[in-house]
Amino acid sequence: MSGNYEARLAELGVTLPAAPAPAANYVPYVVSGDLVFVSGQISMENGTFIIGKLGADMEVEAGAAAARSCAIGLLAQVKAACGGDLDRLQRVVKLTGFVNSTPDFGDQPKVVNGASDFLVEALGEAGRHSRSAVSAASLPFGVAVEIEGIFEIR
Repeated sequence: MSGNYEARLAELGVTLPAAPAPAANYVPYVVSGDLVFVSGQISMENGTFIIGKLGADMEVEAGAAAARSCAIGLLAQVKAACGGDLDRLQRVVKLTGFVNSTPDFGDQPKVVNGASDFLVEALGEAGRHSRSAVSAASLPFGVAVEIEGIFEIR
């Protein structure tokens, strides 16, 4: 699948929000050549933080849903980087997912699959990417997941 990503997102019932502004002294994305480096997007739904700690008060399925929300935020930033034309996206290159989890929790990959699965569902082959999924002792605002990404555009 290439192009017409907004139509595919609509089929999935997803409308990209406006790209969130940064919360501190950094930019939400940097375009370098044909790559877009998107700052970490935290788990949010309808403007509310999705908070929790995997292995304590949040189950894997809820964590995966939180990761999916991060992927939606990433695509919103890519759309902004592309001047509003998401169809300039060529492919997702790499994601790094941070999971707010207890020291003994080991299912970070299953949590970050929420983002990975969504990107492949929404973008087809262009959504396949390399990835890291790591534990974090805590994340900003107590959110469950934060994901940053590298994307290729044209």
